[in-house]
Amino acid sequence: MRVYVPLTLSALARAHEAGELAGGPVTAYAVTPALRDWYGSEDQEELEYAALGRAAGASLRLLAEDPEAVRRRVVLAVDVPDSAAHADPDPSSAGEVRVEGAVRMAKAAAVHADAADAAEAVAAATEALTAADRGDREAASVVDGAEDHELLWFARQEIPDLLA
Repeated sequence: MRVYVPLTLSALARAHEAGELAGGPVTAYAVTPALRDWYGSEDQEELEYAALGRAAGASLRLLAEDPEAVRRRVVLAVDVPDSAAHADPDPSSAGEVRVEGAVRMAKAAAVHADAADAAEAVAAATEALTAADRGDREAASVVDGAEDHELLWFARQEIPDLLA
């Protein structure tokens, strides 16, 4: 199963150095029945993109919790055994899964990350996130501004360049 793990650049660096994501279980996003219902599509490519988008949103939340982190969203796309990923039963967490066991970097299919020019919009979005969660429309618009930046695709072999 392909899962999308929200990270920060510093968390990606630690995982790259260690060869796996530390700790566990790992929260990730994947195509689940709840995501299919929430998104309303059966197109696998669209559903994978929706799971990636949910992970990018979770990466933004990680950045909001870490004021020292570089303001770029990061999502690791990794293949894990189906038996290792357990969907969250809460329908409001469509696509969220818990991955048990080691998430090895050797199983990474790709890394998706913001370009450096997205940092300003991502920084503004992290500042607006709490107000957006409370229903502030102007703050939600700022958060959407970060989502307007498409995540770039990097092969696993390009991680050192991404981290440099």
